[in-house]
Amino acid sequence: MGAIAGIVGWIFIIALLAGVGIIALELLWYRLPAKAGSERGYSRRIALVTGASSGLGRMYACLAAERFKDIDEIWLVARREDKLKETAELISGTTRTLVCDLSAPSDLGKLKSVLKEENVRVGILFNCAGLGKIGDHDSLSIEQQTGMIDLNCTAAVKVADMCIPHMEKGDHIINVCSTAAFQPLQKLGIYAASKSFLLKYTRSLRIELLPRKIMVTAVCPYWIKDTEFIKVATTRDKGVKHFLLASDVYTVGRVSYRGAMIGLPVVTPGIICTIHRFFSKLLPDTVLQYIWGGVRRI
Repeated sequence: MGAIAGIVGWIFIIALLAGVGIIALELLWYRLPAKAGSERGYSRRIALVTGASSGLGRMYACLAAERFKDIDEIWLVARREDKLKETAELISGTTRTLVCDLSAPSDLGKLKSVLKEENVRVGILFNCAGLGKIGDHDSLSIEQQTGMIDLNCTAAVKVADMCIPHMEKGDHIINVCSTAAFQPLQKLGIYAASKSFLLKYTRSLRIELLPRKIMVTAVCPYWIKDTEFIKVATTRDKGVKHFLLASDVYTVGRVSYRGAMIGLPVVTPGIICTIHRFFSKLLPDTVLQYIWGGVRRI
């Protein structure tokens, strides 16, 4: 048994070092000189933020204005015009508000048309629009369940797909996933599954865009207490009694932003989500589900 344990230990160490080495090579690759860029003659370089009406979307919009000196304009996208205007008022630079319901194909089509007509370069895309509902299949309507899939999966893919043709070397896609992506979560089943899809999609897209030196990052935070997510997610089904050790949007935004700008493939901006990410790779889903079943009742 000792010999087997030793072999398993060495395999784990070698795999860990290989993973760190591959990420280091990727980060180096992004910073190597590239061939001449596109001759498309973009009108300007923008940051596009979906879900910009509140929470992480609003935080990222403010950070983009503060940190990105070569961004000419920040496009704020969300359903609620009044909240978009509130976000715009927090930003000192040039902004443009686009009222869009990203779960509606017609609004997605309008956004795609505007990108094409304006001939802008998307320097950074913050895909923050998302929806979560707490409850099982009996307490959530089919509309609520499919709504999460439409926004968290379909819309995120479509927005990324329409932005990629407007991107060049050094540009960046940040998809806001969740620590829920690391395992199945009863009472959050559809939400966790949709974020798992988005995480896997983000990681595959990163490798696909690696030759073009377009960086792609998945941000996987734990509960954030001072956003609208918990309020919107909570239903009559008290599937989660308390949101223990929840983080705050300021910390999550700034930590994840720094990790993304480095070029990391996945950023877990907090202790809880980092621990969760680590143990989700070691323990079977069944074990993790029973642990979650106990935690959500506390």
